[in-house]
Amino acid sequence: MEHVSYHPDYVIPLPEGHAFPMRKYEFLQEILVREGLLGPWNEHRPLEAAWETLALAHAEPYLAKLRDGALSPEEERRIGMPWSERLVRRARLAVQGTLDAAEAAHRCRTHLAANLAGGTHHALHDAGEGYCTLNDVAVATRFMHREYGLRVLVVDLDVHHGNGTAAILAGDPAAFTFSMHGEKNFPLKKPPSSLDVPLRDRMGDDEYLSLLAEHLPRAVERAKPDLAFYLAGVDVAEGDRFGRLALTERGVALRDRFVLEEVWGQGVPTCLTLSGGYATGSDGRTSSERTAQLHAISHREAAAALGRRAG
Repeated sequence: MEHVSYHPDYVIPLPEGHAFPMRKYEFLQEILVREGLLGPWNEHRPLEAAWETLALAHAEPYLAKLRDGALSPEEERRIGMPWSERLVRRARLAVQGTLDAAEAAHRCRTHLAANLAGGTHHALHDAGEGYCTLNDVAVATRFMHREYGLRVLVVDLDVHHGNGTAAILAGDPAAFTFSMHGEKNFPLKKPPSSLDVPLRDRMGDDEYLSLLAEHLPRAVERAKPDLAFYLAGVDVAEGDRFGRLALTERGVALRDRFVLEEVWGQGVPTCLTLSGGYATGSDGRTSSERTAQLHAISHREAAAALGRRAG
């Protein structure tokens, strides 16, 4: 890829024993550098997204609370991380990372770019939720339509329903949201996406990939997009702490390959984001290293797709 957004400040300290695998970002960056998929030629360091840009998807009273450190204890619990200036900076950097990648995908020769963060799809118009402080994809969707008049397809394959993205972009004629997610998993309230595919617990590779092959082409046809965001969550993998599905690593790779073929391979500029993943280590706790290894799959598949096109 010609553009990959990454910033060391995607990683911030969390309380001891916190369930979120915060260091997955730095571990993923190290994996991609080691494998020759990331380096000075394509790594881009974003700045913080402007507050005015964030207001494209978020209510000003909520943004003011983030700026001023005025979240209530309940609002902090809903986000799942304690407020700090570094938390807010991290969220703003991640939003800008997705914005920059989206612009790069729109203009670059290969039309494929990535953010090594993002996909924070639970953040709502007026609140954070589920480890998501700001909704990068909703902000970027609105920005890309405002600046370039683009129609946007959101392909959300995180195991959890993208409630924030669906709610923010509901009724927006410039956006089409597609979500395949655990039917009985978080969040309890799931506002409708443009196209939802609920999944049963413990679903494995064959059934999952069959449903994806059935529904994703329909989403692309209905959306007629000029740009796509792919939320390549790896919490669909077997053994994920919160996922409740049972995809193998091969299944995750085939999923990513199919999305790239059906979206980017059909000429739609595509921006990859991480979204969720809570792989566990031998001690049963969330493992940042193992989660990063799973996130690397989508980048390997992207490199393979680029190689096939070049060949």
